[in-house]
Amino acid sequence: MIITKAGRRMFPAMRVKITGLDPHQQYYIAMDIVPVDNKRYRYVYHSSKWMVAGNADSPVPPRVYIHPDSLASGDTWMRQVVSFDKLKLTNNELDDQGHIILHSMHKYQPRVHVIRKDFSSDLSPTKPVPVGDGVKTFNFPETVFTTVTAYQNQQITRLKIDRNPFAKGFRDSGRNRAKMNHSIYMPSLSTSTLEGWINVDPLGAGTGALVFSL
Repeated sequence: MIITKAGRRMFPAMRVKITGLDPHQQYYIAMDIVPVDNKRYRYVYHSSKWMVAGNADSPVPPRVYIHPDSLASGDTWMRQVVSFDKLKLTNNELDDQGHIILHSMHKYQPRVHVIRKDFSSDLSPTKPVPVGDGVKTFNFPETVFTTVTAYQNQQITRLKIDRNPFAKGFRDSGRNRAKMNHSIYMPSLSTSTLEGWINVDPLGAGTGALVFSL
């Protein structure tokens, strides 16, 4: 996943369908992105693999992306697909735009949080997500990604440029080059998003599943 100093949108973006909410309660939906481990990685070109390169960099300030449709009723959330396509990633630790701050060459896991209004008093873009019975957290192992400032794999580069609606400039400038690369394997995609569903069980932790991904 590309990160930049100015901030870059996640691509593919995450979208979730939520069920099991109280239609009359008010909820916030939020996302944070946490390290998978305490390692830093490097890409080994001759074997096309990611390898551990050492210990992770120092932790970055916590950031939470609060979905712009928050605060909304359970009925409203359940009638729509919740998209995080406006969330941006940055490697600028001094960022003041509300972007999620991450280190390059590290592995991360996005987490989706469903937060009932009466448990949201400590909810802030610059604080860890509050905990309690009114907060449900979901993650999908398939959405783990490695952060980079430039793609390390030519196939991934071409795949993302072809599918990313914000990469028109790259597509236009690279058409002739793409015609020369007929041997590159390009998996077919039916979507440019990571889609999943989550069921918020008021008596338990809830369940979730990824529908499809890259």
